[in-house]
Amino acid sequence: MKKITIDPITRLEGHGKIEIFLDEEGNVANAYLQIPELRGFEKFCEGRPVEELPRITPRICGVCPAAHHMASTKATDAVYHVDPPLAAKKLRELFYCAHMIHSHIAHFYVLAGPDFIPGYDAPPEERNILGLIKKVGLEIGGEVIKHRAYAQDIQATIGGKATHPVCGLPGGMSRVITEEERKDFEEKAKSFVEFGKFGLKLFDEQVLANKKYLDLITGDVYFMKSYYMGMVDGNNKVNFYDGDIRVVDEDGKEVAKFKPAQYLDYISERTEPWSYLKFPYLKKVGWRGMVEGKDSGVYRVNSLARLNVADGMATPLAQEAYEKFFATLGGKPVHATLAFHWARLIEILYAAERLLELAKDKEVTDTNIRTIPTAIPDEGVGVVEAPRGTLYHHYQTDERGIIQKVNLIVATGNNHAAMCMSVKKAAQAVIKKGEEISEPLLNMVEMAFRAYDPCMACATHSLPGQMPLEINIYDSDGNICQSLRR
Repeated sequence: MKKITIDPITRLEGHGKIEIFLDEEGNVANAYLQIPELRGFEKFCEGRPVEELPRITPRICGVCPAAHHMASTKATDAVYHVDPPLAAKKLRELFYCAHMIHSHIAHFYVLAGPDFIPGYDAPPEERNILGLIKKVGLEIGGEVIKHRAYAQDIQATIGGKATHPVCGLPGGMSRVITEEERKDFEEKAKSFVEFGKFGLKLFDEQVLANKKYLDLITGDVYFMKSYYMGMVDGNNKVNFYDGDIRVVDEDGKEVAKFKPAQYLDYISERTEPWSYLKFPYLKKVGWRGMVEGKDSGVYRVNSLARLNVADGMATPLAQEAYEKFFATLGGKPVHATLAFHWARLIEILYAAERLLELAKDKEVTDTNIRTIPTAIPDEGVGVVEAPRGTLYHHYQTDERGIIQKVNLIVATGNNHAAMCMSVKKAAQAVIKKGEEISEPLLNMVEMAFRAYDPCMACATHSLPGQMPLEINIYDSDGNICQSLRR
């Protein structure tokens, strides 16, 4: 049996590799998305005061530390049975909207966009952020950089640092913002809204108007039916910071809706010998392996899942974009994996509109931003919608607040089985008997996982190592018959 190895996979956060096995005729028999690093955060958090975890767990990743910070802060609220003041909740959500904007900008324009704007079959030296800017123009490239910087500025002002923030405390926030800072946020938010509208226009002109790309999005290569999971507010609208967890099946029917603290009643995890990353699945459906269908407990999270589980968006411009999304792609739910990218742009616009609403609210400058905990600490769960999907932090402490046990189910972990299935399906579709296995075809395989914006740094954790990319194709006797290098 021949084997193709893509190691490391590219344009993602963290490290991973893909193993593709060909049968004797040269067709894909199987494919694996492997995570070869071990994350140890759950263990080395043990024995530490719980209030330290909002400062420790963001070190899992330099791309989405704010998501871990907010989930961890909410978990410490729950451990201490304390409800933060309304001003603190609004300030947290404002901070978090800025994080969603900066992260989604990075993924679409830097990691995913090159597959659509220079093109998935463009030469590798052009299929990157520089090639994207060359095609759309320096002015647009400048707007991308400017708005990501704006979002980082807001995170730094509220969080203390743009990366690895330190603002969240059990029961509230560490710092009041000034009226001048609020006004600055408001002006930046207005600019975010215009940038969000621009991003959707760019996608419309560069992707949806291109029949080749539209056929790729709506075709069979990247199509997969599954359950979907995401957070919704009291009106079943998308919310990133707080709400209930909703699950719908492949027909869009609600099959579960639960509070974050109930997550263990709905989610189980299993391991496979070929990956350090676990495989979460819906407990009440069960695990049947990495297969599609209502009898399979595999589910998906992230931008597409959030739109699929919600009844709409809570802001007007994002709602218009939401309606166009489903009208164009044939109604709810959408099972087109590459549609994650379009959904991500809709979420940028929603986050911008919501940030503007919060920045205009004078209560975010209120000085009452913390309720001091008085209860004996014990156990708590904190959940947010990370840019990459639903993120769970679960802590158990002794009566002194010293951590006894930690469980983290990160967004990329939730999507692990689905990513493996998407990679296999793409590989089987593009690698065929008798056809040359070219670099563009292998990039199309990588596009299957790239749609999920996976963060392997969150899903696993190790010290960075060497990053050579070498793809070896073996014959049935184990001899290398072709080598590709990037």
